[in-house]
Amino acid sequence: MIEKMQKVKYLMLSLGLVLISSIVGATEAGVAHSINSVVEVQQYNRAIHIMAMLLVGFGFLMVFVKNYGRSAITATFLMVAVAVPLYFLISDSGLFEGNRTEIEKLILAEFGAASLLIAAGALLGRLKMFQYIVLGLLFIPFYMFNEWMILENGLGVMSGSFADTGGSIVIHAFGAIFGIGATIGLAKKKYLEKNVEADATSDRFSLLGSMILWVFWPSFCAALVPVELIPYTVVNVFLALSGSTLATYVMSVSLRGKINAADIANAALAGGVAIGSTCDFANHTEAVIIGLVAGAVSTFGFAIIQSRQQKVFKAVDTCGVTNLHGIPGILGGLAAIPIVSGLDVGNQFVGIGLTIAVALLGGLISGKIISIFGERKEIYHDFAEFEDVEVEFEVYPRKRA
Repeated sequence: MIEKMQKVKYLMLSLGLVLISSIVGATEAGVAHSINSVVEVQQYNRAIHIMAMLLVGFGFLMVFVKNYGRSAITATFLMVAVAVPLYFLISDSGLFEGNRTEIEKLILAEFGAASLLIAAGALLGRLKMFQYIVLGLLFIPFYMFNEWMILENGLGVMSGSFADTGGSIVIHAFGAIFGIGATIGLAKKKYLEKNVEADATSDRFSLLGSMILWVFWPSFCAALVPVELIPYTVVNVFLALSGSTLATYVMSVSLRGKINAADIANAALAGGVAIGSTCDFANHTEAVIIGLVAGAVSTFGFAIIQSRQQKVFKAVDTCGVTNLHGIPGILGGLAAIPIVSGLDVGNQFVGIGLTIAVALLGGLISGKIISIFGERKEIYHDFAEFEDVEVEFEVYPRKRA
């Protein structure tokens, strides 16, 4: 009788332990699920911020071209609408390996769209509307190949660590260099003879777009960083942007004698570009320094280098993406070498070099392909493709500096 009671006790104890274990396991699974859900909601919020940057920020930043505002915004709309689903289609095909959640893939697709808009900035005003769609279809595969090769060690070329959290190299420099390559592929003498004009209204819209980008840029850089690093990353990005804004003002007045609206709208953002590679590694002082240097270099580029670059390459960089995204992006990638502890320096140089090579080659090829679809008869003007647009004539149009 006693033995039976003991067996019953043992059985009840075992069942109790199993029940407790199940409850604990279910609780842990529930907690893990809840944490993952919170992280995904936070990522979704940042994804919406990035989408605002793409459509409103980039869109209005490119409205600076007088008489081309409707085209610039529409082209932005179309390119984002091409880039995001195309990124998903290629990603879901398994062509480039990667294990990401849906929201993470959305953010990566937005990164690709941002890089596409940067590339398009170099060509702005010289493409027919449907050619912007063609540009997107050509750009995204090249972009994803480079992203896979550099960040996922595709082809086994990246043997060590590579610092580029916020995409200084993979997003900004890639887009700018691709755009320059495409402009060379599309270069025509008549494009050099036509001024890119701006006026007070187009400058104001461009400054509005710049401020929207400024506000949401921390979400761009912190989109996929670990939760615990988000506050630190956000502060670093704002510090870098503050540094570049102040440096832009000082350099603009020093080089030109007065404030130039194009400098403020563009070079003020260079700190956000340059801090990307080290946004979660740099200390606050380093973030400010990176911003100051990037702003100064970018403003110098707009004021001095851009006109000379046009003569050398015989091609027009409409938005000056070389000076806002190309040079500051490479600067940011190089800044990681002294800042990121334990970084494989050789690998960092390899990543930067490969990105430049893929972007330039891809841009040249894409430019040649796009040229097959013809060219605009009148550049930098809405009237060719929009209804109810009057052609305006000015005796003394103001050339954008």
